[in-house]
Amino acid sequence: MTNPISTSLLHQAAAAATGGQHHPAGALYVVATPIGNLADITLRAVHVLGLVDAVACEDTRVTGQLLRHLGLDKPLIALHQHNEAGAARGVVDRLAQGQRIAYASDAGTPAVSDPGAVLVAAVAAAGHRVLPIPGASSAVAALSAAGDAAAQGFAFLGFAPAKGADRRAWLQAASAAPGCQVLFEAPHRIAALLDSLAEAAPQRRITLCRELTKQFETIATAPAADLPAWLAADANRGRGEFVLVLHAVPVVAAADDGLPPEAERLLGPLLRELPLKQAVALAAELSGAPRNALYQRALALRAADGEAADDAAE
Repeated sequence: MTNPISTSLLHQAAAAATGGQHHPAGALYVVATPIGNLADITLRAVHVLGLVDAVACEDTRVTGQLLRHLGLDKPLIALHQHNEAGAARGVVDRLAQGQRIAYASDAGTPAVSDPGAVLVAAVAAAGHRVLPIPGASSAVAALSAAGDAAAQGFAFLGFAPAKGADRRAWLQAASAAPGCQVLFEAPHRIAALLDSLAEAAPQRRITLCRELTKQFETIATAPAADLPAWLAADANRGRGEFVLVLHAVPVVAAADDGLPPEAERLLGPLLRELPLKQAVALAAELSGAPRNALYQRALALRAADGEAADDAAE
């Protein structure tokens, strides 16, 4: 049970920490919540959750437990991926009445591989303010533990498609792209993901983060080829939620046709999975290489593949 004295002190500290900052009525407050360790809640988040008229949330059970831990009692509005559009209209109606509404997903920052984006768009379209209350983010936490992996920026990819050709093409593109990539994976697919990365880019350095901020937090950095064996060595390593950081590939000199080698490596796998124009467009987006040069190289690769097929048939 929450200690009423400690929560009273917490609320006083939260109010003092805001420094009298104005939190307007008729606004949506997008509140980041802990990703596993309740101590990671921010004082401003505590203050805002205590100030609002109601809390919209991904799961009323999860957010209700968080509020009880903080000594708060607020009306809860279920708003998740299956009802987001309809529930968002109800939130907009409340804002029009001058209410302050918070939104919290189950963990981390809403709208980042979590519900919330549809709600934010609806609120903004209705002319109401959207105010972020920043805090925990598993993607940023993983990057901070990966050293200089993202020194030149990073791309956040979220979760890979669950299965099929879409998943294969997605993983090929992620492993071949030269820049730093951050992605999530569920425990029942982590072994297959590591096997795919080890096959596609065996020397790519990867920082694997498991159960970030929780009791059994594990962080390992190794070439992709080593991670399947690392995972298999301990059954506990396959449990929990995962964040992977694919470190940026060191930049090397461009080829004679002006395309950097990393763009060449990216284009080949994409051509095997996608139509030529789609493969070129995706390779250009991921590598930053000129689309015209990629298109010419793709035509040459397709022509070479055709000649190889003819030779095999003879």
